[in-house]
Formats: sequence, structure tokens, C-alpha cells
Amino acid sequence: MLTQAIVRQFDAPAPARDRFDFAALRRREFSRLDAQHHCYLDYTGSALYGVSQIRAHMRLLQTGVFGNPHSESSTARASTAIIERARDAVLRFFDVDDSSHVVCFTANTSAAIKLVAESYPFGRQRQLLLSADNHNSINGIREYARAAGAPLRILPLDAGLALDRPQQVLTESSRDGAGLFAFPAQSNFSGARHPLALVSHARALGFDVLLDCAAFIPSHPLSLRECPADFAALSFYKLFGYPTGLGALVMRRDAMRKLRRPWFAGGTVRFASVGADLHRLQEGAEGFEDGTPDFLGIAALPAGFALLEQVGMTRLRAHVARMTDALLDGLIGLHREDGLPLVRIYGPRRGDARGGAVSFNVLDAHGSPLPYATVEAAAREAGISVRGGCFCNPGAAEAAFGVEPERLKRCLTILDGEFTPQRLSACAGTEVGAIRASLGLANDDSDVARLLELLVGLRAARG
Repeated sequence: MLTQAIVRQFDAPAPARDRFDFAALRRREFSRLDAQHHCYLDYTGSALYGVSQIRAHMRLLQTGVFGNPHSESSTARASTAIIERARDAVLRFFDVDDSSHVVCFTANTSAAIKLVAESYPFGRQRQLLLSADNHNSINGIREYARAAGAPLRILPLDAGLALDRPQQVLTESSRDGAGLFAFPAQSNFSGARHPLALVSHARALGFDVLLDCAAFIPSHPLSLRECPADFAALSFYKLFGYPTGLGALVMRRDAMRKLRRPWFAGGTVRFASVGADLHRLQEGAEGFEDGTPDFLGIAALPAGFALLEQVGMTRLRAHVARMTDALLDGLIGLHREDGLPLVRIYGPRRGDARGGAVSFNVLDAHGSPLPYATVEAAAREAGISVRGGCFCNPGAAEAAFGVEPERLKRCLTILDGEFTPQRLSACAGTEVGAIRASLGLANDDSDVARLLELLVGLRAARG
């Protein structure tokens, strides 16, 4: 079978000194995949949780009694202790401690980013610099900057979807004053890894740096000691699958003191008075955690970190990189009947320049992209989870598909109120949307092989 041939081709053994039995881990933690004959390739959408995480959390809930932490009762103190242990676990994961950083728990990465956006002191002399490659949760910061009259600049992408002359653009932008620079460690669209050295370069120029690490950290170690981002945003379900609805903003203490919260809520204040019309925010992370924290969800975090520690982030990075290379090589090796490429890959073609996400379009007999929904539907029928669309990253998508800004603006204006990706594709004259396959902890070579086999089948079906 083609699947077996592809597995043999890419199943190179790992060096003995760094060998880890990922097959045994898959059987132990993710046996549901093989039991359902399912191929999960959407790790940038969400990681998969391991069985050990659910069992550990269930044991804790079955034996513990936990209450709202905003009290001094025994059950409240039990919840507070869990939250503080979880904060320490997050800081250890990022190679820092509470002497220099704080962890603020949020609903997700987007909520963490919004905390910075709404509290940052934007102004005419304090600008916003965004990379063109950003999730919409970062792009939305521009609305706060504009409301404050702050200059807005965009760091462009080159033809390979890498940042174009980023150090030069940073230096030129800094001449108009300091501000906030926000970019992703890894693109959620193309999988391209952007230089973490930009963090230190930007800070040396006076910028505060917001690093979106949601797509990067599920398969890469990140030391905030070596990469001193002022703010780092993440979601835990992207890291290890469970719990959902929980993220964090990790802040340098000196950067946190620059923020000015525009409101207060339950849990964030030391006191608030209606009659005196006064309030005082809590110190530290608690001043940013609106309402009651998800203390039972937070209780599940140690088991997730334990699973990653068992594997080791260095081993996990190598595991994902090897499979990503196999996927890239396999996609590049697929051709139409006329010998031309079957797929168009977006972003770097070298595994050392990207993470475990690869976005591409399948081409028809004329070399035009098939609608991504067609490929996504075929994958669904074959028991393969991939993701189709623009992945909430319009800047990278626009650069990838080559839609001229003026034509794009005209189409979006015409389609206002009736927008769909399909209508935009028709108006723009090109397919707008791609397929993204992303790899992670639970994947093996057979998953790569199944996707490649599906694409070969699509070629055969379309002649």
C-alpha cells in the first residue's frame, strides 16, 4: 500500500541518545485515535489531551473540596493554593520565576492580548507596530491604538512569508518614539518561525514587546529569560489539549507596571466604594484577573505540564520537526499527471525555518487551486482532521494568495454584509483559503502517510 511505502520512506530512527518511545506514548495516552482509525492533523487548532491528564484531574476533583478562592475558608484556601501552584508551574515552563514575572490567568490567548491592548498607554508619541503576519486577536489591538491617536505601522512580509527586513523596519519606526511591538513566535497560517532575536532588538530600541506564543510553544521550548518579551500570551488547550477556556498572560513585572486598567471588576480590587467613588486595584496578577478565576480548570494544568515534562520539550521539538520534514518532502514530491506540482505550499520549504504547521492548496489539472472546502470535505470523509480557510490571519493570507490591496478593498466593500470566503474568492479571481495540516505530540508517520495518500487519491479522482 502507498501508506506503508511512505512510512518506510520517512521512518528514520532517532539518535540512540535521544530516543523516546512515542509509539508507546500514543498507545498509552491517545489510543482513541487508532481505535477510531482517526488521523488528527490540527494541532495548531488544538492539541489533544492525554488520558493521564483526565485521570489526574478526575482524582483531584473526586477527593478534594474546593470553593471560590476569594475568601479565607478552608475550601477557598485550597483553591488559592492550587492557583498559586499552577502559576509556579507556568513560570517554570517559561524558565522564569515570580521575582521577575507574573502569571495572569485569562480565558484564552485572545483575552490575554486584550488585557494588554486595553491597558497599554498608547498615544501620539507611543505607537503600535504589528507584523503583517498576525492572528486577528493581535490585529484587533489597532482599534485601541487608533482610539488613542497612536501611529500604526505594519512590518511587511516577503515572498516566502517571512518578515521582510524586520530589524531595519524596527529601527526606522523607533525614530518616531517608543511603543508596543506585537508579533507571533510562529505563524498560525504558514508555520513560519519568526526570529525571537527581534524581542531583544525591539526592547533595545525602546519598544515593549507582546509575543504571541500560542502556536509556538506546543512543540518548542521557550525561555523568557533568554527571550525577554514583556508580555507573552498563550492558551493551554493549544499546549496540551485540556482544559479549554483557559489561557494566560505572562508579564515582566516592570512591564506590568506600565499598564493602566480601564476598569475594575470583582476580584481585581482591594476595595471599591459607591459612596466615596473610589477603588484600589490589587497588586500583581490579581489586578488583571476579572471575576472568579477558573479554579477547577486551573487545577488541571499540573497534569498537562507533567505530560510534557515526561516527553521533554527538546525531544518533542525533534519529533515534530522530523514529521514536518517528511510532510514537506511528501508534498513537494506529489505531481500532477503532466509532471507539474500537485500542491502549492505557503511559507518556508525548509523544516528548520518553520514549526509543525504546513499550509497548502491542491491544484487541479490546469494548475488552479481547488476550493479548500472541497479538500477539507474529502479529508473529513477519510477520517482526517485538517483545517481549511485563512485561519484568522488575513495579513499572511493576503500575502500568500497575492490579492492586490485595492482589489481586496473593493471586493470587501462590495461584499459587506454578504461576505463569505467563497464570494471573496469569486470577486478576487483567485481561491482565498488554504488547507493547514499541523503536527504534534500524538502524531506518527502513518498520519503523514494518510494525508499524502488522500491527496494522491484527489489527483486520481480529478484526472
